[in-house]
Amino acid sequence: MSMAELDQIVSTTASPGSRAAIARRVVELAEELRDELIAFRRDVHAHPELSRRESRTTAVVAERLHAAGLRPRLLDGTGLVCDVGPDGAGPRTALRADLDALPLQDTSGVEFASTSPGVAHACGHDVHTTAVLGAGLVLARLAAEGLLTRGVRLFFQPAEEVMPGGALDVLGTPELDGVERIAAVHCDPKIDVGTVGTRIGSITSAADAVSVTVSSPGGHTSRPHLTGDVVFALGQVITQVPAALGRRLDPRSGVNLTWGTVQAGSTPNVIPSTGTVKGTLRCLDVTAWENAGELVRDVVEQVVRPYDVKVTVHHTRGVPPVDNDAAETTALEEAIRETVGPDAIVLTEQSMGGEDFGWYLTRVRGTMARLGTRTPGGRTYDIHQGDLIVDERAIGVAVRMLAQYAAR
Repeated sequence: MSMAELDQIVSTTASPGSRAAIARRVVELAEELRDELIAFRRDVHAHPELSRRESRTTAVVAERLHAAGLRPRLLDGTGLVCDVGPDGAGPRTALRADLDALPLQDTSGVEFASTSPGVAHACGHDVHTTAVLGAGLVLARLAAEGLLTRGVRLFFQPAEEVMPGGALDVLGTPELDGVERIAAVHCDPKIDVGTVGTRIGSITSAADAVSVTVSSPGGHTSRPHLTGDVVFALGQVITQVPAALGRRLDPRSGVNLTWGTVQAGSTPNVIPSTGTVKGTLRCLDVTAWENAGELVRDVVEQVVRPYDVKVTVHHTRGVPPVDNDAAETTALEEAIRETVGPDAIVLTEQSMGGEDFGWYLTRVRGTMARLGTRTPGGRTYDIHQGDLIVDERAIGVAVRMLAQYAAR
């Protein structure tokens, strides 16, 4: 949105320090930083780093924050935290970014493509990092001008792409103490740049790993009655357990168990002694997620009981759902209207993908929005694909909304 368009929303006679005046200043400062932030994002994109190896990315973010007169604090390993605005023990607003890239080849063809073979920012974390950095720089200017009355904490966390997620690296420190509310964005190449997808309630799913191993003495396929038939028992687990969960849990909880690998035997006339099936358990409801692991174990044991086999169930917690708080989502929507435009908000769909931002929301209230990155009329890309291209105007949109949300 241009300054002329902003004037239609923000009164030029607004008193200094009013939300309208702050919104106008946020837009001005974000515009001043536009070229620098695009260059910063391209540098990060060209030098992607895998989870918990984000040393260079951590260093360049810290360097820019230092240059703005801020004092970032390094986390153990990689990642950093930085406070902006008033010091003291008062409640803080937090903004969160993730630093890591994916083990994929960059096939985008852009001039700033990855220089690291087999590693690419194919999920938009380079945009998230740049957006939170830019919001922090805007907020630092607001603080210097006496327009930021509430402390803000910036989280640049490692390892979002590996479960249970680098968010736990942050939650394992005292850095979340004093944080009252938190916001984040995630790139969405399915919606146009200049728009932001919001949703109250679950926006992403829990994502856990489930492994079931069935064992017996094994035997010959001509005499299945003399041993536990591991392959047949696995077949019952594959088909019956997901169906049974649908009758044991509220269907509104969005529970989904899907198998991804099956391994059993190597010879057609031999009943193997072991077999394993592995998959993911996803759930949109926090309460259902908390109970689903034990229920899976119980259902599996009941399903295989008639087949004279032993069973071992491993359920590994991944990430909880991102359950957006109503008040914080509304506050973020107000910030979007004030700095991006009155028609910039769209209702986003729920995703069964996992996002470790959900861990923060087990401790403080907050919200995550989907940042439109598609060029209007252009191709619709998908995340976690090496050819992902982002319309870089999305960076300015994210900087405006996050800075205004934090400055409220």
